[in-house]
Amino acid sequence: MSQARHVVVIGGGPAAHRLTESLVSRLAPDDDGLAVTVLAEEVHRPYDRVALSRRLEGQVDLTLPTDVWEHAAVTLRTGEPALAIDPDARTVTTAQGVLSYDELVLATGSSASVPPIENAGAGRVYRTLEDVDALVAEIADLGVRRRRPANVVVVGGGLLGLEAAGGAARLGANVSIVHSGRWLMSSQLDEGAGQTLGRIIRSQGIALHLGTRPSGILLSEGGTVLGAALNDGSSVHADIVVFSIGITARDELARAAGIEVGARGGVVVDEACATSAPHVWAIGEVASIEGVCIGLVAPANAMAEVVADRIHGGRAALPGIDDATKLKLSGVDVASFGDALARGTGALEVVYADPARGVYQKLVVSDDAKTLLGGMFVGDAGPYTAVRPLLGRELDAEPAAYLAPAGMEPTAGGELPDDAQLCSCNNVSVGAVRDAVHDGCHDLGELKACTRAGTQCGSCVPLVKKLLETELTKSGVEVSKALCEHFALSRAELFESVRILGLTSAEAIMSRFGTGLGCDICKPVVASILASQTNGYILDDGQGVLQDTNDRALANMQKDGTYSVVPRIPGGEITPAKLKVIAEVAERYDLYTKITGGQRIDMFGARLEQLPDIWRELVDAGFESGQAYGKSLRTVKSCVGSTWCRYGVQDSVGMAVFLEERYRGLRSPHKFKLGVSGCARECAEARGKDIGVIATELGWNLYVGGNGGYQPAHAQLLAGDLDDETLVRFIDRYVMYYIRTADRLQRTARWQEELPGGLDHVRDVVVEDSLGIAAELEAAMERHVGTYRDEWAATLADPERLKRFRSYVNAPQTPDPSLRRVRERDQGRPATAEERVLLAGPTIPVRGA
Repeated sequence: MSQARHVVVIGGGPAAHRLTESLVSRLAPDDDGLAVTVLAEEVHRPYDRVALSRRLEGQVDLTLPTDVWEHAAVTLRTGEPALAIDPDARTVTTAQGVLSYDELVLATGSSASVPPIENAGAGRVYRTLEDVDALVAEIADLGVRRRRPANVVVVGGGLLGLEAAGGAARLGANVSIVHSGRWLMSSQLDEGAGQTLGRIIRSQGIALHLGTRPSGILLSEGGTVLGAALNDGSSVHADIVVFSIGITARDELARAAGIEVGARGGVVVDEACATSAPHVWAIGEVASIEGVCIGLVAPANAMAEVVADRIHGGRAALPGIDDATKLKLSGVDVASFGDALARGTGALEVVYADPARGVYQKLVVSDDAKTLLGGMFVGDAGPYTAVRPLLGRELDAEPAAYLAPAGMEPTAGGELPDDAQLCSCNNVSVGAVRDAVHDGCHDLGELKACTRAGTQCGSCVPLVKKLLETELTKSGVEVSKALCEHFALSRAELFESVRILGLTSAEAIMSRFGTGLGCDICKPVVASILASQTNGYILDDGQGVLQDTNDRALANMQKDGTYSVVPRIPGGEITPAKLKVIAEVAERYDLYTKITGGQRIDMFGARLEQLPDIWRELVDAGFESGQAYGKSLRTVKSCVGSTWCRYGVQDSVGMAVFLEERYRGLRSPHKFKLGVSGCARECAEARGKDIGVIATELGWNLYVGGNGGYQPAHAQLLAGDLDDETLVRFIDRYVMYYIRTADRLQRTARWQEELPGGLDHVRDVVVEDSLGIAAELEAAMERHVGTYRDEWAATLADPERLKRFRSYVNAPQTPDPSLRRVRERDQGRPATAEERVLLAGPTIPVRGA
């Protein structure tokens, strides 16, 4: 019997784990021809270093799956670093002795870089479990001993630096970031994205010192850290200084053994990950490819697969380096892929930016605007999952169609080709997932396990799920429409069951159809179903705990923890007196104001306890809630129509006001919008709305199923030349049928598109009453119209309901007028510590109380 070939892996990180998995996965059950020894310097089993920041939140177990270490062919030796290697003798020396190898794989990773500055040894780094645990302990200890939050300075505004800063801030520390670039993540993001990220990070109370470097750590005579001196002559007070300025490849073993290393460090490898020494390979952060070491998961996994294939006799080679990333840094979505900085010849940049909301999205396309070359997202990375597989391909819509404000519905998308990459972390193609589904993987968890798609960072899971459902449907397999693990029914089935049985409480619904306590998916759905059927106050009878943050506060929470106030302005029509009230309220409470796209005035920056006082003034002036916080009617946009316009053929303003007052407050699966245009010139952009009404010489044309979103859909003509009464009757039916049958968070465009028969089916139901339910739908709408009451008026009339809007238990009935918002932009200088306290408000709002 021949002796097993011995593979020695030096390193115990994610790359070593993936390589070992790949090596043994290629072994037949009775194959004993390979033995793998893994030498890990750390005492821990390999853990997920990408998720290191989760450790700041507690003793979270980050250990990677341990099944591989139980394999008969594998030996894991933790706490045993390699001391030397001899490529000629094919040996590795450790403190425990000498190991012979047939193949050697260097997966030694990297260490945290430390700048050559005075007293650098007094700083900390952010690289291992021990580093993080020590940081957590020191922040806690300082808080106890000094009876104040610790002051933490993080040097470095890249990926790890932002994670360290965000984690320290969540632990209660006062955090500052010192970064040499003019904007954060200056190596990965362009200026627009970096500035957007900076605004978001500042809003979290983290101070930024950009365009400067530390020149030294300031120490007391006893060696206690006092702060960091900067090269611009200033200094930052600090109890702890954390260095996170990059990584240095751990190539010292290779250097000592005479193996070629790169000019900038790292072990030089070719497309097979082979080094200059025979039978020695390098993978992960220590590998230098074309002079660059890459610290990302996907390339490390790809290298591991290539080496495993080569050791087993294959001819695999690296297809190229995929440097796509999608991360949540300090609670902020950041993603990029491809030529995100538009460095290629002729590259065009298509940008959507909303600085007020902290959103920056960019696609890079070829000079004819057809082929996708890359992308970059900050604040809202929703489009990333849909567009990432399209890299290098022609887009099926205008590039701008893929960029949209946060909260829009994901694109329905066309059929992705089989060779498109679905999961970049594990290099899984769309075709591989499709094949797995057809081979019997009919469950999402099973599909992830057998393809590896979605098992690393998880960003592609929604696309994997959609692909699974699409392929099962094509195959004639019934796809579960279960709302969540607590409800086996779909949203439409649950709605109908509640309606038929006349259930009026969440407890009754859960008892009859659900299991457990519910979750963030089903609770808002139950609340929405109850609201649309009973039209009761949405926070009464235990429904408050079901609502999301916005509905619980009857206002939209903004990124800084304050709320927006949006009174309803039906049809955009408003009197000068009401305009004056809005101006006075905004001035009195120092609110930022903005005209919205739906012809309303949005006021930003209100604290929770201020909302009742603000709304009391607005309600007294005749305003109602605009329901901008709910999944319900948002606005009915109109042009001036025949009242003023010489082209107008119908009273579009009057119709818009009527429709908005009819459908206001109606809860639905997703928000919906209407538009009314007074002529075919379409100034109200009605065909871009869920329901569009366009005047004709003979009446009104009714369009349905239009949406914004990542792939805007034009509304389609349902019926033409309708009189007022018929128009309203058809809209009543359409809206109520949508509310009854759509899935959760499904806009009308996707709902209409996915109905069997599409628009023709909708026309049969709404116009022809093919299901015989038209009278029911109209009656349901009449119940809503007849029982509607403004939510804020109802809140102000009930002292018990008002208690929800106290920011803390013993809050006064009216806010202290001295606690005014401090706006740094208007002050023209950074806010003082005292001003930042005022800016933050008296305490953290209690949500869902």
